Amino acid sequence: MSERIGVLIVDDDAAARALHSRFVAETPGFYVAATAATGRAALAQLGRGVDLVLLDMRLPDISGIEVLHRLRTLGEAGADVLVISSSHDQVTVRQALAARVTGYLVKPFTQEVLQERLRAYAADADRRRADAADRRLSQGEIDRLLAVGTTRAPERPRREGRVELPKGLAAQTLERVLAALDPVRSVSAEELAATCGISRATARRYLEHLVAEGRIDIAHSYGRRGRPRVLYRLAPAPSG
Repeated sequence: MSERIGVLIVDDDAAARALHSRFVAETPGFYVAATAATGRAALAQLGRGVDLVLLDMRLPDISGIEVLHRLRTLGEAGADVLVISSSHDQVTVRQALAARVTGYLVKPFTQEVLQERLRAYAADADRRRADAADRRLSQGEIDRLLAVGTTRAPERPRREGRVELPKGLAAQTLERVLAALDPVRSVSAEELAATCGISRATARRYLEHLVAEGRIDIAHSYGRRGRPRVLYRLAPAPSG
């Protein structure tokens, strides 16, 4: 490993922060860049020598999923994330994976387990740096890098002039779903289903597809009781 990796540890439990800080500090090639007890404090620490975030999902202000999606809006300026959490329900795990985390580690874990994940991350980071330095760009790739103001994501393979969607999804319904979403106002799957005239199960399939594509963001609304409501909105377009 050619460079030391700065780690931000995010956990509302002071004992967990101290323990994980020790695990990181005792891993060759890594150092603790900062710690944070809340999601907003974590976001404020980014860009200060932070390469990797160890992120808990249960935070007292905004959820770990919300932190992940705010990180994603930063593009390449955002740090990589390894989730470390006692939350391992299907919804939370799928939402975290859709936000392209580098791994998901369920608490409690040993120092050896975390250090194995960190070493694997470091090796992958070295491979990515080497590939980026050695790979020669084609003329088409150079032209795309020179293009200004392009915000569209790469399209899926086309068949008969249309974008190919996953099985069970229809282009016309997808257009209705996108038209019903807004970059400012968040809606639930139930509200979206009512607006589009489709079932809640169908709405969730389209929303899961759009989350995986990075075209919408997820937020959570916490009430006094019960599970949080999952809310959706269009992801902001990448800047410049």
